[in-house]
Amino acid sequence: MRSVLVRMAARLLLRSATRAAVYSRRPLPSAAVVRGLASGGIPTDDEQATGLEKIVLQASKKGTDPYSILKPKEYAGSKQDPHIVPSITNKRMVGCVCEEDNTAVVWFWLHQGEAQRCPSCGAYYKLVPHELPH
Repeated sequence: MRSVLVRMAARLLLRSATRAAVYSRRPLPSAAVVRGLASGGIPTDDEQATGLEKIVLQASKKGTDPYSILKPKEYAGSKQDPHIVPSITNKRMVGCVCEEDNTAVVWFWLHQGEAQRCPSCGAYYKLVPHELPH
């Protein structure tokens, strides 16, 4: 009985291996690759971007950051080189973490005009007008 089961299993494995070998010789359809290459290749990010993504990509090529998504430039915080704070109005609430390991935030109003100092640490901040891109 056991030898009969072994022979049946061997035949089943042999049939499976034969079928796999026959099917592997057929070329696989590659219509998607042919279609992409026929129309000039795979489109770049710039070619297929739409909406907000397209505006951001175009702005980054010009070197601008219309939605403030890039890391801001670091400033010394001195009177000659104050931290720049963009605003669409003539005043803005600013929070200063005066020391790196400090957990408290010092909040104060920053008004347009001359650079102003943080009341706690003395770092300078300057409000500059900012135009929205839309």
